[in-house]
Amino acid sequence: MWVCYGIQQTDKVSLGTQALFGIREDTGLLGQQYQWLTTMFYIAYLCGELPSNFLLQRWALGRTLSIYMLCWGICVICISAAQNWTHLMVLRTLQGFFECTISPGFILVIGTWYRTEEHSSRSLFFQSANAGFGVIADLVMYGIGTHAQKYGGIAAWRCISLFLGASTIVAALVCFALLGSPKEVRWMNKDEKRMAAARILGNKAGRDVTGTKWNWDQVTEALKDPVLYFSTLNAFLSSVPNGGITTFGSLMYKSFGFTQLQVLLVGIPRSVMSLILFVIVGFYTRKVPNRRMYIMALACLPPFIGLLSLSLLPSSPHLKWTKWGLYFMTVPTVLSLFLAWTLIPSNISGRTKKTIISSSTFLGYCVGNMCGSQIFRTEDAPQYIPGTIGASICLGMEFLLICAWRGWYMWQNRKREREARESGVSAEEMERLGREMGEQDVTDLKNPYFRYSL
Repeated sequence: MWVCYGIQQTDKVSLGTQALFGIREDTGLLGQQYQWLTTMFYIAYLCGELPSNFLLQRWALGRTLSIYMLCWGICVICISAAQNWTHLMVLRTLQGFFECTISPGFILVIGTWYRTEEHSSRSLFFQSANAGFGVIADLVMYGIGTHAQKYGGIAAWRCISLFLGASTIVAALVCFALLGSPKEVRWMNKDEKRMAAARILGNKAGRDVTGTKWNWDQVTEALKDPVLYFSTLNAFLSSVPNGGITTFGSLMYKSFGFTQLQVLLVGIPRSVMSLILFVIVGFYTRKVPNRRMYIMALACLPPFIGLLSLSLLPSSPHLKWTKWGLYFMTVPTVLSLFLAWTLIPSNISGRTKKTIISSSTFLGYCVGNMCGSQIFRTEDAPQYIPGTIGASICLGMEFLLICAWRGWYMWQNRKREREARESGVSAEEMERLGREMGEQDVTDLKNPYFRYSL
């Protein structure tokens, strides 16, 4: 999962690196066409979200994910042959459609293998590839860029697509052989599968049942549940700065005064720090329960300060390391997004309801990234003031939203604890009844013995 997620993230954001090596000039991109390549990616991502999540519920997780991965790997390889805007637009759109399954699919996989208290640490481990694999990819792309500048031949951006596409296809084949829920993997015997299923009974969130029938009552409940709107809006607010950073991050480094090859190197410390932060937070949330939402809120503050400060500094080469330091403060940006994703398997019970809220959350993620790629505009270079200010506003709003979201969960837990005390049911009996209702695919709102993780 770590390798697959890292490759997916690198495939997605490689456009920024390719822009350093001439993809805009070689394909004749004009005006906002570069931004629209990212926007079309997320429009397709959005359109594919609900049908793909439905497919993930109805068919084998591992096979579905690996087939989608193979398809986007082919798209990435084909980008190396693109000659104009139309070619790039079609391929990036198809790539976005096929990449839409990996994050929600991996979250479902985590929910089928691990206990509630393990969800955040295990999810953060594979999500750390967002930075960890990025270090490896940056070094490889630095080598590709250096070779292309020294010896010529095929353009560096085309070689980057060939390398990333081939890596994706190899990973898809490995994924097909190994990845899946305990019920479907072929490297476990029947006894081991039963043990894996029994291990997560305490989650009170149901079993690993691929092919579960679609439940329209759960759809209605999901649409009425405030959590759907908290989760979706949080994903949107977090993804606006994320969309701008992933699309224009490399170009922003260049605007600070660094050369093309220097951009790849000065971005490595940010990736390393992100990897370290993910590991620390993963271990901390595993050892200390109910701290996820505190970390989510705090993660909004450094990037808020960093991006806002960047918008206030003048465009001057002697300030490039100061700007690098302020941009370095954006490292925690994705923590609030990724930790919110881990709340889906922990706090949503009912397979259909989980699918609906997961789909809605990733719709917010798509729309946010689309908006983020548009508020950072080419004509605003080198300071990108509208983009940095807009991203800062979103981070401030996200901080307030997370505080309200945590308050909702606390109120629900306290109300259920009070009702449990009044009913006189023992703690052991509540645990047993909660597990039974989870096994029956009862939703979190209808299961009075379900408690929300904070």
